[in-house]
Amino acid sequence: MSTAKPLPRSLDGWIKHLDGVRLPVPAAAHEKVRRALGDGRRSLRDIADLTQESPALALSLLREANAAGSMLSSPAESLEVALSRLGLKRAEVLLNRLPAIPEEEIPHALRQLQLISQHAAQQANGLFAARLARLWQEIHWCSLLFLSPLWPLLATHPELFATWERRVLGEGEPATRVERELLGVPLLRLCQALAEHWKLPGWIVEGYRLLNDDRRLLVKALHIARDNEHPLHQQQQLDANPALGRWLTQPGNTVLLANGLAISAHAGWSGGHSLRWQRLTGLFMKMPLDELQQHVHQQAAQSGRLHARDDLWHPAEALLWPWNQHRLHREPVTAPAPTAGALDDWRRHCGELIREPSPFTNVVQLSACARDALESGGMRRILVLLADRKHSRLLSQQQAGLPKEANGLQLDPNQSQVLRRLLTQPGQLRLGPDNMAQFSALLPGQLKSLFPGHHLLLRSIAVNGRVAMLVVADQDGAPFAEISLRAFAKTAQCIERALATFARRGR
Repeated sequence: MSTAKPLPRSLDGWIKHLDGVRLPVPAAAHEKVRRALGDGRRSLRDIADLTQESPALALSLLREANAAGSMLSSPAESLEVALSRLGLKRAEVLLNRLPAIPEEEIPHALRQLQLISQHAAQQANGLFAARLARLWQEIHWCSLLFLSPLWPLLATHPELFATWERRVLGEGEPATRVERELLGVPLLRLCQALAEHWKLPGWIVEGYRLLNDDRRLLVKALHIARDNEHPLHQQQQLDANPALGRWLTQPGNTVLLANGLAISAHAGWSGGHSLRWQRLTGLFMKMPLDELQQHVHQQAAQSGRLHARDDLWHPAEALLWPWNQHRLHREPVTAPAPTAGALDDWRRHCGELIREPSPFTNVVQLSACARDALESGGMRRILVLLADRKHSRLLSQQQAGLPKEANGLQLDPNQSQVLRRLLTQPGQLRLGPDNMAQFSALLPGQLKSLFPGHHLLLRSIAVNGRVAMLVVADQDGAPFAEISLRAFAKTAQCIERALATFARRGR
């Protein structure tokens, strides 16, 4: 039996895998830029400004310009330069090659990371662009595109972002260990390799080289930055280390600082990671920490006004929270058990499922009752899928606790060994930390992105000996409460009876 194609495990393999990915562009932004390219009254500045609404389009234009101008002395550092190298006709041809789809259909993880990039660009504009006015375009575009090597990764494998975010930011696991487990290579090495392969602007490449190969400079600067209350002593330490002082004043550091501020704020404003980047930025700008924080929070609020979306997280929201509150928390030891009232609802829903004759007039009503029973029994995220007659497709019928990507989801069982086995005969697969790594690669990426976590249940249910339904559920990725496991098993039996009774209706 064939299995799903495994992910690459080497830098060369990942570069080959990601190099040809065509990033999706929001249809509205695509149309605006297309019209602007055909409007002779528009300047390159106007077109570049419009392109900011779609970071993916900006990346595609910059990559194309730098690939075309590989014989030139240096890569284009801004989109205006890239557009002048390409010419408007060629830019329009490139634009038409990119998939234009509704924004809500672009993978959630990709849009979330691009929002972080937009937040970083806003921090760079507000903190540095006025001070370094001649370089504002380089500062802006390099800050926006610094994380772009990750965009094709999340366009094709969006589940990786949720897993990395939860394990590294939420649970505090070492990033290198998690990344080697997920990708086979450190994430920063992959970013540097792609940035070099795509000939991205030098400031982006240098930022990754610093993080990968010369962290000693960064560590020394962070050590001095801790003494933010004594600026004179800080300057004396920099004077004693001329190489460090020269490095700290390089304008390209603005790109790294802006992204450090944006990424760390995504995890939490009051954490040590965020404080380190704030102190380092304060050292670069020769600004007291409290004043620097005020500017950073103002830029975050401005970014929130410009870029926030209802279904994405923006750290500007957390500025209204108590200072020690975090969005990401460590996984609880065990998920909470359902309340007595919830169990009463569960018994009522199960009673509906096993009633004879069947009270349901269609499968939609039956599956909705099944979903409600599972939810009352303690499951927090639920997906009920129906199999077609040939077992060639699984179609989402009901969901609870999941993003809107779950509505209308279609899965091809031929792409997953696990799904094929569950459709062959009724059965259950319980995933946990002991077997997650073994089975994770055999599950569809769309399914994994909906259910990030270490604990998951998959149960196939048959009618007249043939699998008709697949139920996927968890308790927000936390270890299952024992009573919820028993309720899940009993609910599955009730669903099976309900399907059999429904199939006999009218006979």
